[in-house]
Amino acid sequence: MAPAEENTAAEDRDLVERACRGDRVAFQMLVERYQKRVYGIAYGMVYNADDALDISQETFIRVHRYLDSFQGSSSFYTWLYRIVVNLCVDHLRRKSHEATVDYDDTLQHTDTSELQPSAIGDPVRALGDRELGAELERALRQLSPVHRAVLQLREVEGLSYQEMAKVMGCSVGTIMSRLFHARKRMQKLLGGYLEDTTPKEA
Repeated sequence: MAPAEENTAAEDRDLVERACRGDRVAFQMLVERYQKRVYGIAYGMVYNADDALDISQETFIRVHRYLDSFQGSSSFYTWLYRIVVNLCVDHLRRKSHEATVDYDDTLQHTDTSELQPSAIGDPVRALGDRELGAELERALRQLSPVHRAVLQLREVEGLSYQEMAKVMGCSVGTIMSRLFHARKRMQKLLGGYLEDTTPKEA
């Protein structure tokens, strides 16, 4: 962990301890520190501003309700991310009435070399490009909730595999598998668009 991250984690622990003792200012500082990131995760998964705001508010309601149960075995932001991701997954599953998701938790017949970013690069990081961004949003809407979550946490939030595993409550191997399948699915969904935008040889 980098020094800056260690300082942030220490500050978070102090704020959590103070908030648990009833310090409202400390809790408000936690909210202000993370509310934009929580909203960003929520919007990146549900693609609806009102729903993302509702999920963000519910996230901090739950943080406040269960703050006493935070054990500190992982960082506060990891615990916070787990709450918002679970709320987003539940929201998407309710909305689509899907009983199953389209990922494979195993690494069957998967060479670990294939788990590296694909030839199209890290797709979500290209959201700054408006045209590609529209295509990415269209493709992301077709992913399962869990696939959206792993892409959001890895490509946008920059979490490590270990941090993602803690957030999603699974093994690192499962995270790698989900990320691999999510990227492959994105490649397939963006295939026609990428072919159209590939520079032609003279």
